[in-house]
Amino acid sequence: MSHLKLKLKNFNPYWLEYLFLASVAFLSVTGFWNIYVGVNATPNFLHHLHVITNVIWLLLLLCQLSLIGSKKYELHKKIGLSVLFFAPLLFATTALLSVQSAHKGLISGRGDFLIVQNVMVTLELGLTIVLAFAFRKRRKLHGAFLLSTAMLFMGIALFFTLISFVPAFKIAGPETFYRFKMAAITGQAICVCVGLVFLIKDFRNGWPYLLAAGYFVLNELIRALLTAYSLIDPMTEWIGSMTPSFAFIGSFLALLGLLTATGIHKSRRLVTRQTS
Repeated sequence: MSHLKLKLKNFNPYWLEYLFLASVAFLSVTGFWNIYVGVNATPNFLHHLHVITNVIWLLLLLCQLSLIGSKKYELHKKIGLSVLFFAPLLFATTALLSVQSAHKGLISGRGDFLIVQNVMVTLELGLTIVLAFAFRKRRKLHGAFLLSTAMLFMGIALFFTLISFVPAFKIAGPETFYRFKMAAITGQAICVCVGLVFLIKDFRNGWPYLLAAGYFVLNELIRALLTAYSLIDPMTEWIGSMTPSFAFIGSFLALLGLLTATGIHKSRRLVTRQTS
């Protein structure tokens, strides 16, 4: 009996988080596979930059999770300061992709059916990161907010994975466009289920995962509202007409300013004093 208790005690308490990150990494590859190696693949510099930034962010989350699991808290804090650069960079590249997508919709005349999800997910990504550092003194909640940013990656990657590789969701012509909605609903449902699993695991600190999953449902409601008031086209025109450099630099500086406002710079000074 004591041997069994020892095994349970030594069992990694973050196995679910590791599994979650591995799943997000896998779905990111399958979701964006066609962009890079598909028949009509035409990846540009922005795609490369965004993918590289996403990979760095996921590796940073994995590294920080491992350090917490190993109880290397001081090293965790030092490496965590890199978020002051990588979080605004991730936010800026995501914003820039939204601008590019809307611009393509304007040029083609077909609009951008993902305009609401693209814009809102960008804003929600920034909000989640800011909340993570606003609650940095509550270690578990802080970590849940940071890891839940990967839920946003998961939802988007799931959508593209479904329409790319699952026959029931593949688009075979105008008569099958309804499958876009089916894929979106299915992906959202899976994300909500994952969020519920984390909530059940830790009711007090697991709710950020469910919150992040719920963003996709909220965004669909916002899209329906904007559609009802004929505001999708004006929104697409506004976002698509933005100057790319302004969108990138502006979003980078905006998130950097918000992160600084949470007091993370004070933590940086404290770590510096402790190591000097």
